[in-house]
Amino acid sequence: MTIPVKTALGGYDIIIERGALKKASEYFNLDRKVLVITDSGVPGEYANTVADAAKESLVLVIPEGEKSKSFENYVKILEALLGADFTRSDCVVAVGGGVVGDMAGFAAATYMRGIDFYNIPTTVLSQVDSTIGGKTAIDFGGYKNTVGAFYPPKRVLIDADTLSTLDDRQISNGLAEALKISATFDAGLFAVFENGEAKNCLEEVIKKSVSIKKKVIEADEYEAGLRRVLNFGHTLGHAIESADSGLLHGECVGIGMLYMCSVSVKKRIESALKKLDLPTGAAVDFMKIEHAVLHDKKASGNSITTVFVDEIGSYRFDCKNTDTFLREIERNWQK
Repeated sequence: MTIPVKTALGGYDIIIERGALKKASEYFNLDRKVLVITDSGVPGEYANTVADAAKESLVLVIPEGEKSKSFENYVKILEALLGADFTRSDCVVAVGGGVVGDMAGFAAATYMRGIDFYNIPTTVLSQVDSTIGGKTAIDFGGYKNTVGAFYPPKRVLIDADTLSTLDDRQISNGLAEALKISATFDAGLFAVFENGEAKNCLEEVIKKSVSIKKKVIEADEYEAGLRRVLNFGHTLGHAIESADSGLLHGECVGIGMLYMCSVSVKKRIESALKKLDLPTGAAVDFMKIEHAVLHDKKASGNSITTVFVDEIGSYRFDCKNTDTFLREIERNWQK
C-alpha cells in the first residue's frame, strides 16, 4: 500500500508493506554514501540490512531512550557526517522509533543546509505518528522538541514485521497516539479501541491512522491551523514526560487527553486506555507540570491554545489565559 503525501516541498510516499525493510534499495536511492542512524534498543539486523544495500555506508548507534534526543547526540551525528566526507548528494536513513527519526531528520535538515532523509520507523508509536509530517527536533533545556525544523523525508517505509520484537507495553504506548487520532477524527476507529480490538488488528489501525494524519498534513503542513488538532493530550502529556514521570510518551499523552475532554468522553477514553493497559494517572507534582506548560510551544504570551473533545470524532480549539488553564487543571489533578 502506498500513501502519497503532497507537501509544499514536493511530497513523499509512505510505503506500508510487510517485508519492505528487506527491499529498502528498491524504494530508496542508496547508490551513494548512506549514514544509517539507529539506537541500542533496535535489533542490529534492521540497520545492517539497509547498510548492506548501500553503495557505501556507515552505521551510527545512539543509546535507547528519550534522553538521547539531545544536543550532544545531534553533534555526534554531524561529526559522523563530516568525518566521513558526506556531501549534499549523500543521505541519512533513520531506522528506529521516534527519537531516532527526530534526531536523524533534524541532522539531515541542517547538515550542509539539507541532505536527503529517509525514515524506516520500527515502533507502533513512530509508525502511526512521528514519522508522518516532517517534524524533526531535539530536546533542549529539559523540554521536549524545543529545537527543530519542518523537514519532510524523501520516503517512508512502514514494515509491520519490525514490530514483532516489541513488548506489549511498547505496542500499547504507540496505540495511544492512534487512540488520540480516533478521538478527534474517527468515531468508527475509536470503537475499535473501545471494544478492545485494537491489538488484534494492529496493521489496519496503523493504515487508518496514517491515512487520517496524511490528510491533516496536506491541509496544514506547518501547523498553522488544522494540524494543531494532533496535539490533543500533548500539552499535559509533554509536561508529564518532562517531569521525569518514568512513563513513555504515549502513556503521558493518554493521561493528558483525560483533562481535555467532556465528562462523558473522559469516561470513554479512560475505558479505552485501560483496555490497552495504559495508565490513567501519574505520580507527578503539579508544580513540575505547571513549569513545563509555561514553556510549551503552544503557549503564546499569556494564553495557551489546547484541543478539546466534546464528542468522540470531533474537536474544538480552546484558547485560555495560561494561568486560568493551569488553575483549572490543578483543581482536577489526579482526581
